[in-house]
Amino acid sequence: MEPQIGWVMNHMPKDEDKNLPIMSVENVSKARAFHRSFPQYSVTPLADLEGMAERLGLGGLYVKDESYRFGLNAFKVLGGSFAMARYIAEQTGRDVSDCDFDYLTSEQLEKDFGHATFFTATDGNHGRGVAWAAHRLHQNAVVHMPKGSTKTRFDNIAKEGAKVTIEELNYDDCVRLAAKEASETEHGVIVQDTAWDGYTKIPSWIMQGYGTMASEAAEQLRQLEVNRPTHVFVQAGVGSLASAMVGYFSNLFPTCPPKFVIMEASAADCLYRGAKAGDGNPRTVGGDLTTIMAGLACGEPNTIGWDILRNHADAFVSCPDWVSAKGMRMLAAPVKGDPAVTSGESGAVGMGVISTIMCDPAYAELREQLELGSESKVLLFSTEGDTDPVRYREVVWDGAWQSADEAK
Repeated sequence: MEPQIGWVMNHMPKDEDKNLPIMSVENVSKARAFHRSFPQYSVTPLADLEGMAERLGLGGLYVKDESYRFGLNAFKVLGGSFAMARYIAEQTGRDVSDCDFDYLTSEQLEKDFGHATFFTATDGNHGRGVAWAAHRLHQNAVVHMPKGSTKTRFDNIAKEGAKVTIEELNYDDCVRLAAKEASETEHGVIVQDTAWDGYTKIPSWIMQGYGTMASEAAEQLRQLEVNRPTHVFVQAGVGSLASAMVGYFSNLFPTCPPKFVIMEASAADCLYRGAKAGDGNPRTVGGDLTTIMAGLACGEPNTIGWDILRNHADAFVSCPDWVSAKGMRMLAAPVKGDPAVTSGESGAVGMGVISTIMCDPAYAELREQLELGSESKVLLFSTEGDTDPVRYREVVWDGAWQSADEAK
């Protein structure tokens, strides 16, 4: 018997919602203007899966394909780069709008700011983004990876000139190690996309950086004559990406926001557990957090993100590995006429979830609670491409991690 998708509707008590303004349309516009200043910037594609939508009984299905982002195969660089810019702006007494790519790579910056060492912990994509941005901006980076990290992901970070280690620690303990080292280093800065007591400013800047992806998607939907998605499905590790997307679209459509579905790997489903407990307090998951969804293997929620999600998310979903694997195969070999999307393990979980909800009678109640049907316009985020090519081929070519109905 394969493990089932766990789900719970959000019945948590609301609070004063003080963190929603972090993801204001104005703040995200500043982030997007910053990213536009990079010579490598271009808008990533929004795949319109018309055939798949019809097959699943939806009015529309749209996948934001981040495998094209800055040539890095994942969205994470949006957050780390903008946080560095905001940090340098603050240190030099400037507004971030005056800290574009040209200034950050100029001799003037050397005089105004000098050099810092940016520390981070990563399962792969965030660390690569921080290392890439540090390299472009002539800064230093130190990156710690948890045990079980693959050589491909390690090498991708190392080739950006960062100092990289794989530690005998899980992700959350790597975060603590990076924070400790940053505090002990002259001009050391921790750039982490999770918040905790006393560490909220940089994570909020990272979230704003992620907002570029949501802003692009909203524009691209309008070009397809979709004024507003009815549903946004977004995956979560610590919850920074999820709360950034939820926060942006809640600000963009304050009177009629989409329904938001938050998806996690079952091995690290801290947000789902918090929602299930229902008291509004976050929960944590310890241990090795073993899942193919490496980017989602985080057991301790971002406190800012949790606050946004408890106030605005509609449902939380806990996903076994087969869900992501199924999504990877469906995106790689779509309905005839639809564009193929190369989506990695952490990127494809949305496709696995929406197809299962729409096609498996076991999830009829969830489908009804979310009001999913022929009028629904669903937005997904494929947050990474084949960032681990060996694992990608195992799943897509060799059929690893099959669901029960695929194995029949």
